[in-house]
Amino acid sequence: MLKKYPTIKFISTRAGWYFITLLVAVTLNFTLPRLGPNNPVDIIMGQFGSGLSAHEAQQREERYLMEFGLIRMKGGEIVRDGEGRPIRTSLIEQYGSYVGMLAKGDLGTSFRSSEKVWDIILRALPWTLALQIPTIILGWFIGNLFGAYAAYRRGIFDKALFPMALFLNSFPFFVFGMLLVYAFAILFRWFPPMGGYDLALMPGFSFAFILSAAHHYVLPFLSIFLIGVGGGAIGMRTMGIYELGTDYIKYAKWLGLKESKVLFYVFRNAMLPQITGLALSLGTMVGGALITEMIFSYPGLGMAMLSAIQNQDYAIIQGVTLIITVSVLIANFSVDMFIAFFDPRVKAGIQMGKGG
Repeated sequence: MLKKYPTIKFISTRAGWYFITLLVAVTLNFTLPRLGPNNPVDIIMGQFGSGLSAHEAQQREERYLMEFGLIRMKGGEIVRDGEGRPIRTSLIEQYGSYVGMLAKGDLGTSFRSSEKVWDIILRALPWTLALQIPTIILGWFIGNLFGAYAAYRRGIFDKALFPMALFLNSFPFFVFGMLLVYAFAILFRWFPPMGGYDLALMPGFSFAFILSAAHHYVLPFLSIFLIGVGGGAIGMRTMGIYELGTDYIKYAKWLGLKESKVLFYVFRNAMLPQITGLALSLGTMVGGALITEMIFSYPGLGMAMLSAIQNQDYAIIQGVTLIITVSVLIANFSVDMFIAFFDPRVKAGIQMGKGG
């Protein structure tokens, strides 16, 4: 049935691979906190269990063991041995319990604050989305525009743009962020060095809060946006030079088409490989943006992750890591679907593969 619909076959195959990738990510997310010689509960109790009575320490430890699925439960009660000690679960049982929690949408509870991990993520997620979506998309799109124009015009514009793009793209996100902090927050004092808003203000839709959030937004935005522009410009310039050497562009110029029209064709036909490149680099870009949040103490998922790592709050680490992984997989799958529907070469490639 799918042979008659190569696009649907392509999407189905991609969906299968992404599902397998998700299962691997879930398994790694489950396994990593358990690779140490002690289970996470032993480490947490060593940090936060001092000063408690024996009964309080036992109750807290059992609550943590329940959260990690490390003890057997029956009818909402802990299953105990003949001496009254909780019976530990096997690794397979723990994995089944973890997957069961995820299927219910339960990411667990923070060991430090006793707050649901979902609540912590939902509080940080809007900040991350507001920072990452505009910076990644705008940086990629504007970089592609500059790259196409540089490939077409060449000359002085290309000689100035290409080294600048290479310079920006070569910077790690955290280094570029620190340079911006030093230059514009410490040296010139134009922008605040950290935070998402003035701590004297209450978050809300007041004019003062929005103005403060916008002022704090500038440096994190630039630190991701400019690197994205550099990467997009380099890729599009290379593809643009290739497209300009094709016969259809030479024919278009010979016909005397307007320069803007020729540039449009170059941009359009070089865009699809760039979309594929965006999908391949999306994980790196998202990871770099999270590091940027840590550099600027921006109240998004990056800071939530950093705080969780410092406090060894495994539930938050697992929850944030899983949300980031799922988001990147969804974004990549969306790009694959776009390519499948709008790039005829994908269909041609599938059909040629069948014919070969």
